[in-house]
Amino acid sequence: MPETPETRSFRLGVAGPVGTGKSSLIATVCRELADELRLGVITNDIYTDEDARLLRSAGVLDPERIRAVETGACPHTAIRDDVTPNLIAVEDLERDFAPLDVVLVESGGDNLTATFSPALVDAQIFVLDVAGGGDVARKGGPGIARADLLIVNKTDLAPYVGVDVEQMVKDAETARDGKPVIALSRTDPASIALLTAWVRSMAHVVRTGDHTPVDPGPMAPHSHVGENGEVITHVHTH
Repeated sequence: MPETPETRSFRLGVAGPVGTGKSSLIATVCRELADELRLGVITNDIYTDEDARLLRSAGVLDPERIRAVETGACPHTAIRDDVTPNLIAVEDLERDFAPLDVVLVESGGDNLTATFSPALVDAQIFVLDVAGGGDVARKGGPGIARADLLIVNKTDLAPYVGVDVEQMVKDAETARDGKPVIALSRTDPASIALLTAWVRSMAHVVRTGDHTPVDPGPMAPHSHVGENGEVITHVHTH
């Protein structure tokens, strides 16, 4: 079935380093909005579908609406350099469950430079967590500075890791020059309400054609370990 305005969903990317709580955030969005919006999820991992299986086991959506892409390479490759596997997965999900309101695409855990191509998603959330350190937000990077929404996650852990959440949020707001920041805990209903209100609002803006996807910018040079254990340093120019 060809893509039409009736079958094209709002595609929302969720990126951030390993362990920041991307899957938990997606589960929260699905749990809160599944009765209101028609949702689907695509997860990304290098060699496994574990995140998809965890979300299915959480019971937040019909399991068939949660699908996995095994990238076989650096997580950022499949969300920025060659988005074809993810784009096919999103379009298949939209076709099978048309019409969907929102498809959330979860990046595999990556570093602070990973961002989604606007060819894949309409908007993107970048996720940090307090356990990663209170200074992370002010270090900047394309996701922190220019994603549509920045989440400072797991704020309930702040007393245990010695992080001043208020200062971390202020640093993030400075780095983002006015773009929205939400301090989130899955145990805090007020912060969850802010997140779901943002998703509703952005879904509406995308549906009405009043939003243009913005490329957060090229990734900085970075390194990763290849399959043979060799350290590879490279830069992405598109």
